[in-house]
Amino acid sequence: MPERMRLAGRTAVVTGAGSGIGRATAVALAARGCHLALADLHAERLAETAQLVAREGLRVSAHRLDVSDRAQVQAFPDQVLAHHVGVDLLFNVAGVGLGGTYEQVTDDDVAWVMDVNFWGTVWMTRAFLPALRSCDAAQIVNVSSVFGMVAPAGNVAYSASKFAVRGFSEALRWELEDTHIGVTVVHPGGVATNIANDARVPDGVDEAERQRKLAFSNKRLRMPPAKAGEIIVRGVEARKLRVLVGWDAVALSILTRLVPVRYWRVLRSWVREDLAAGGGSGPQG
Repeated sequence: MPERMRLAGRTAVVTGAGSGIGRATAVALAARGCHLALADLHAERLAETAQLVAREGLRVSAHRLDVSDRAQVQAFPDQVLAHHVGVDLLFNVAGVGLGGTYEQVTDDDVAWVMDVNFWGTVWMTRAFLPALRSCDAAQIVNVSSVFGMVAPAGNVAYSASKFAVRGFSEALRWELEDTHIGVTVVHPGGVATNIANDARVPDGVDEAERQRKLAFSNKRLRMPPAKAGEIIVRGVEARKLRVLVGWDAVALSILTRLVPVRYWRVLRSWVREDLAAGGGSGPQG
């Protein structure tokens, strides 16, 4: 069992820090005295987070970063180390949503969601491994989703990206098990973030369908981000291998153990009940 990680005085890189789970994670880290290198594509949101976490004695740097741009990611460690003496933790939180069936989404849609959710995680991990190897104890924290445990209809591209994050994280963990670098994979359930509102809508989805799906998604995004951030950071302090965020994540984890192949039959009944009550056409995660 690995020793608990004390976060005070350590430095964490957090992507997707401008809002939602990324911002909440940064706030929880700051409360523990962890120095922060914050990254996000949206400069205004990023500046708001930097103000939220600012406190005496804490080094905080803010960096506009597109994790889907490989060149930007490769140059990013030097930018971080210009402000910080090292990096102990890497939180790959940045992610985007994409609903739609396989026939509705285009290859460009799939490439976009994979570039952000999967390749962004891969490139960030490679970029910061040298810095993580240089400290006494390090942790890589990759945010997957409940849709990295189950793959419901209507979420083919998003689920593929989040299953890829999970597979990458689990294999990397065993490759690093004899080192001081741990790997945590996080599966959030319905956290009240902007992911559904900001999600890309394929051309094949009409406005009425989009609104139904959005209503369905937002109805289930209930957990306050602050609570999710605390759960994640507590899991990292314990150096857990996997962190399930929310009762729905726990329930789906159990469901996949009970019916690992045919779980969609159960989920489909749940979705149909919601449709009968006026909900959307399928879950978003």
